[in-house]
Amino acid sequence: MDVVDTWTGRTACLLQSAMRMTNEDFAARLGISVRTVTRWHSAPEMSHRTEVQQILDTAYEQAGEAVQRRFQLLVRPPAPAVQAQALRVAIAVVVRGDDVLLVCRRGDASLSWQFPAGMVKPGGTIEAVAVQETHAETGVHCTVREPLGSRVHPQTGVLASYVLCDYLAGEAANLDSVENLDVSWVPRSALTRFIPADRIYAPILTALEAA
Repeated sequence: MDVVDTWTGRTACLLQSAMRMTNEDFAARLGISVRTVTRWHSAPEMSHRTEVQQILDTAYEQAGEAVQRRFQLLVRPPAPAVQAQALRVAIAVVVRGDDVLLVCRRGDASLSWQFPAGMVKPGGTIEAVAVQETHAETGVHCTVREPLGSRVHPQTGVLASYVLCDYLAGEAANLDSVENLDVSWVPRSALTRFIPADRIYAPILTALEAA
């Protein structure tokens, strides 16, 4: 049996709950007034006088094992809620002069041109994933220039984070033939021929115009 170091209004009320008693029944069990029990409910942080501490100690010790187990479950702080992490992808908008790097994804029934992208696993960073996945998919080395923001992707529903990247080195090639059909440098002026303008995150177009 665990020992309660100091009884407060809160723990006294939890003992009452564990004993499944009304205010009247609990007050009668302890030999105190109903008004006192009511006050405990309204002042959970209050500490009791020594004689009340002793009364509650005795009530707890005599309550029986079932009540004591219920009390310990009630007094125990709740476990922190485990929140599912939203699926996040890092998307690299890689520029080389007047060109932008695109990959052609294999779909179930169609093909679509997209920017290189990769899933951000717990502990990973958007910048690192964008650079690593670009190289893994296309063989192109790049460096992040600036973040472009994030949004819930309208087609996939995942949290997409975009970064503008500068080309460093490497010949563009399709290194992931399972996922992709092709890799290509596309003139920025022709980007919307490959990806419809209404599907391109607006800050990307703004950044490419300014680049």
